[in-house]
Amino acid sequence: MNLWPLLLVIPTIVFAQEDMWHDDDWGEEDSGTVWSGFVEAGLGTRLDSDPLLDDRKTLEELRLRIEAEWRPGNTTVTLKADGIYDAVEDDWNAEVRDLTAAFSLGKNVDVRAGRQVQTWGTGDLVFLNDLFPKDFVSFFAGRDDEYLKAPGNAIRLTRYSDPVNVDFAWTPLFEPDVYLSGERFSFFSPLAGGNVAPTPPFEAAEPNESFSNGEFALRLFRTVAGREYALYAYRGFFKQPTAFTASLEPIFAPLASLGASLRRPLGPGLFNIEVSYYVSRDDRSGTDSLVPNDQLRFLVGFEWEAKPNFTVGMQYYVESTLDYNGLIQNSPFPGFEPDRNRHLLTNRLTYRAGRDKHTWSLFTFFSPSDHDFYIRPVYTYRHDDHWSLIAGGNLFGGRDRNTFFGQLADSSNAYVRVRYHY
Repeated sequence: MNLWPLLLVIPTIVFAQEDMWHDDDWGEEDSGTVWSGFVEAGLGTRLDSDPLLDDRKTLEELRLRIEAEWRPGNTTVTLKADGIYDAVEDDWNAEVRDLTAAFSLGKNVDVRAGRQVQTWGTGDLVFLNDLFPKDFVSFFAGRDDEYLKAPGNAIRLTRYSDPVNVDFAWTPLFEPDVYLSGERFSFFSPLAGGNVAPTPPFEAAEPNESFSNGEFALRLFRTVAGREYALYAYRGFFKQPTAFTASLEPIFAPLASLGASLRRPLGPGLFNIEVSYYVSRDDRSGTDSLVPNDQLRFLVGFEWEAKPNFTVGMQYYVESTLDYNGLIQNSPFPGFEPDRNRHLLTNRLTYRAGRDKHTWSLFTFFSPSDHDFYIRPVYTYRHDDHWSLIAGGNLFGGRDRNTFFGQLADSSNAYVRVRYHY
């Protein structure tokens, strides 16, 4: 099924039925349920071919979002669900991004239980203490930024008090990132010494379903005089299958982490700093060649409005691998291991014009240690409260194939999406 004609057909159909949308009461039913959502058609193609993949398309889909909120008594039930026809995979899919019940226990404890998207931390598209699942395939393919955060089944409790506020999230079954599998983008494999796109797509074995293999995340936070302080802890697994069994089968290594962050006004803008210590629970000595080493991760950022309607954000991020000598001495792939310190610089430029009808955004990642980059330009045109057009690109490059962005050098793409909100 080719979705290119939908960019012309869908607007015609919906405009013709505009009276129907306005006549029906989509605002609030007698039951107290509030409905909304959108219809979106998205198209994207590679700027060059990938010799490992026959299809140049990176995005070709029709998506229907349904959102609802229902308040029975003191509980709020929310739903966000997508129905998708994905022509790249030639398949129909359904995804529930939010199906939760939120309620209070007493005056100071809020509970949110069910399938949900979670996030915390101070980074802009850089994550240290935010170890909730991410969907990098959607992000690189040109879907909305919302889809970078993947949903998971969890129970989250938040307790508010004068000394400190507490956030606790328990994910009973491990939720990994949506990682590169070779279906839409090829990826670097140290076993092959180059990029691969396996058929069927690559899929790593996940941890056994048990209470001890669930994920536990904790945040202590407080705002004092405009300064936001937070401490973090996590026990679970690395979110990507970066470890191997003795038979070289990829798996998810056990992980624990501790971290902290500060966000505060500074001069004309907003300053943030964040740090996290990753403990590889199965390799405390750093000599197991099949398991990731401990790491110390650090981020500092600053965002300000340089001119009216023009904001600038800059970040410096570093991953420092501990016990590095032991890693190199024992690694079966020493030539493919990252530098002891991986540096990353990011820059976000955003300009809005025409009463926010036009938004230009440019986000860049550049690693002076990996010698690779990722450039993400996006233009958004908001015609009215219903219609919007988004066009952009994902541009990758690097000196070496074994780096995170360098492996995607053949995956640079451009995309366009048309969305109708109802």
